[in-house]
This record gives sequence, structure tokens and C-alpha cells, in this order.
Amino acid sequence: MARLDIHVLGSPILRQDTERVTQFTPELRRLVDDMFETMEAAKGVGLAAPQVGRIERLCVVDADDTKLVVINPEIIRQEGGLVKGEEGCLSIPEIYADVNRHARITVRAQDIDGEWYEIEDAANLLGRCLQHEIDHLHGKLFTDRLSLLKKRSAMKEWDYEKAKYPKNLRVLPVGDLPPEKQSAGTDA
Repeated sequence: MARLDIHVLGSPILRQDTERVTQFTPELRRLVDDMFETMEAAKGVGLAAPQVGRIERLCVVDADDTKLVVINPEIIRQEGGLVKGEEGCLSIPEIYADVNRHARITVRAQDIDGEWYEIEDAANLLGRCLQHEIDHLHGKLFTDRLSLLKKRSAMKEWDYEKAKYPKNLRVLPVGDLPPEKQSAGTDA
């Protein structure tokens, strides 16, 4: 597995509509594994393919003790009205805002083997996360769901943060070297 670079706000791929997955290959499985590793390293609960520079209609989610591979998803039912909740995004680090999302949704999607399944009555963090990630698959960011005033405020904050991400990429640290590598070349 490998950690992938995360595209941040300003990268054109975040605004593209994704393409349906039609082939469930070993390469797709590797991408899913890499996306899970990247999401976990970035301390996220969801990650969509465009966020790692890919055009597949695919996201991974790990929220409310539910770990999912979500391919070609469709929201087939929305219930319970809108609920406001704070959201952030791995592609807009350090920026948070309250976003209205449906209280409960049902999603139809395919798993890594191409089998169709449904996530019924997804609510709370899982429901919010699925809606957020499915938005990514259609070129939409959580900031697009904000009022004009709140969006301006978030973008002003982003103006201070974006300098940290040259080339609109967020490169995750690899981690600490194993102890034997850290002491290599030193004689005691």
C-alpha cells in the first residue's frame, strides 16, 4: 500500500465529474487500499477518488464503525429534512463550516467486487460523510453548499492556508524511520 498525495482546493480535478467504474480489476483494488491508507494517515473519515487525482466514481468511508468501499453510488432516498453539522475536508485542510445535509439517506452502490448493495437509513456521521463524498464525485465541495457570506469567510481563511500546498497538493508524511535506519552511519 502507498500514501497518495491529496489534491487541494484549486486543483482542477476536484471540479470534474467522475466516470463510472466498469471494470473491477486488481489495479482498482490497489487504488482502494491506497485510498484507505491515505485517508487514515490524514485522519479523515472519507476520501473520494478525485481527491487523489483519479477520475473513477469511487470513494472510501470509515465512519460510525462502518468501513465501506463505495463505487458508482447513487442516493436513492433522502429523509428527515435537513440537519446542520460541522464539516471539514481533506482537500481544504483547516477550514470548517456548518453544512446542511439530509438527516437520513439510502445509497445504492457497488463494492470492490462489483456487487450491488444498499446502505439503508445512513444517518449521523456516516450519512453526512456519504453525502460529502458523493458530492466530490460530481465536482462539488462542501463550500459550495454554504451561504455566500459563509463561503466568503471560508475562502478568506483558505487564502492563508493554501500557501502551505504548492502545486495544489497535500503531501502526507511517510512516518518515522525504523530505529535501525535512524542510527545507521553512527558508531558508538
